[in-house]
Amino acid sequence: MSGDLSLISGIKIRLGESSVIAIQTTADGTLTLWVKSDQIKELLKYLKNEIIQPFRMLYDLTAIDERRRLNRFNQPESDFTVVYHLTSFDRNQDIRIKVALKGEYPSIQSIIEIWPSADWYEREIFDMFGIKFDGHPNLRRILMPKSWQGHPLRKEHPARATEMGPFVLDDQLREIADNDLKFNPEEWGLKTQNQDTDFMFLNLGPQHPGTHGLLRLILQLDGEDIVEVIPDIGFHHRGAEKMGERQSWHTFIPYTDRIDYLGGVINNLAYVLSVEKLAGIEVPDRANVIRIMMTELFRIASHLVWFGTYAQDLGQMSPVFFAFNDREKIFDIVGAITGGRMHPSWFRIGGVAHDLPDGWNKLVQDFVDYFPKRIKEFEKVTIRNRIFKERTIGIGAYTSEEAIEWGVTGPGLRSTGFDWDYRKKRPYSGFENFEFDIPLGKNGDCYDRSTIRMEEMRQSLRIIQQCINNMPEGSYKSNHPLTTPPLKERTMEDIETLITHFLGVTWGPVIPAGEAMVPIEASKGSNGYYLISDGDTSSYRSRIRTPSFPHMQMLPLISKGYTIPDLLSILGAMDFVLADLDR
Repeated sequence: MSGDLSLISGIKIRLGESSVIAIQTTADGTLTLWVKSDQIKELLKYLKNEIIQPFRMLYDLTAIDERRRLNRFNQPESDFTVVYHLTSFDRNQDIRIKVALKGEYPSIQSIIEIWPSADWYEREIFDMFGIKFDGHPNLRRILMPKSWQGHPLRKEHPARATEMGPFVLDDQLREIADNDLKFNPEEWGLKTQNQDTDFMFLNLGPQHPGTHGLLRLILQLDGEDIVEVIPDIGFHHRGAEKMGERQSWHTFIPYTDRIDYLGGVINNLAYVLSVEKLAGIEVPDRANVIRIMMTELFRIASHLVWFGTYAQDLGQMSPVFFAFNDREKIFDIVGAITGGRMHPSWFRIGGVAHDLPDGWNKLVQDFVDYFPKRIKEFEKVTIRNRIFKERTIGIGAYTSEEAIEWGVTGPGLRSTGFDWDYRKKRPYSGFENFEFDIPLGKNGDCYDRSTIRMEEMRQSLRIIQQCINNMPEGSYKSNHPLTTPPLKERTMEDIETLITHFLGVTWGPVIPAGEAMVPIEASKGSNGYYLISDGDTSSYRSRIRTPSFPHMQMLPLISKGYTIPDLLSILGAMDFVLADLDR
């Protein structure tokens, strides 16, 4: 708390006593300050460059449509709010800066000159809310088509297809859509030629096996050398944040599985931790250990998909079959415990859906005993393969400073030698009780990102073994009244409990008004759900911070000067998922 007061005092000295309009109390305890819109750039420069232990990473940038909100708790009046979420690794602290905006289509200064990673975030806010960023060099839609009418995350925009008229793709609309897809180099400030040669522009994707889904990369080529890369995203956008504001707190859980659709219950965990922080729910030890065991199983499953498909990208055919066979062994365990496989949607607000079945420990132990030798085989056949090394060592390298500047987290950040893992630095769900190491790289290249993921699978096995050996007794779910679904012990004893149970399942719990976000270490980087409750049965604002979004934005920086085969090496080592990118 004293550190917060010192920080606030420094801001007031630097920008003036009236620069901080309000200090907001939040359920997650993150220092949250409201500041004047005309001072936002000066404040952010101060926080990033001038203070001791600065906030060097722009972790997230989003907005809120406040016009239908009821519970503001003396917050400054605004029609829209722009929210900057910054991270200081030296302090191991986050700070949330808010700016109140008035008007139907307000504007605010762009901060691209402070953080280049703000480019896509500001375009996303413009796309979803219609807020303009003065000074942005290329403010255009990023997730929605150019021809889309309206801004989807504004409260007046329909949340269901049944609230809109029937879609008709007539000839005129088809022509507009086709023209929108045509790439005009001049619109992006790209030259078509220089003194020596004409540049060629090449579409890589949206349908291309190396893009792992619907991703379009427009390449500016000088012969075989890449001069510039323009990622064109949004082909997989499904409006996940809008769905989060439409569904109840409980019924949104299955939607989270489909964000990083290779991460399974890891997505559930990031979401329910934030809901539990809002509601003040304490999760029992047994539920925490069960959660940790299941998330680490899915971390291995996700890394196996990365390993198999990456080897295939670089020319090896066999590893993808071996990796997917071992992934099936994990899914057999997941199916036996949860009843689901790839998308079990098994975590619940307050715990998990049900207790572990009889025989779970033998299933998990058999896999823990089996898998170490498979990791050795994978490393021998692929990671230490001469061709694999030639395709990855020194390719797509970046420094720790560059990674932080662009918002890179997870294995991508640790490949530079930067020691940061939320499971260690900010333990959640009881990770502080587990022994495991954080593998680090040195060069920040594709090879280091590969070796780190292989070692992470070993460390996940260590964690899972400790779960087997030390599974606590007790309940698999909290007895807090807002736990969903609630426990059923007394539902057949008195009508009040039965009615409460019925309402909790059908309508869902009423979460107290407030806001919270708990960042976690997902398989691809840091994942967090920034949730705002207005004291209702559904979220007022559901912001999903995913690792793939900032990672893909960094692609042009680390691809220039390489060739197309190198670009596919860089893409594969990034380990992105399109639904995680587009949401």
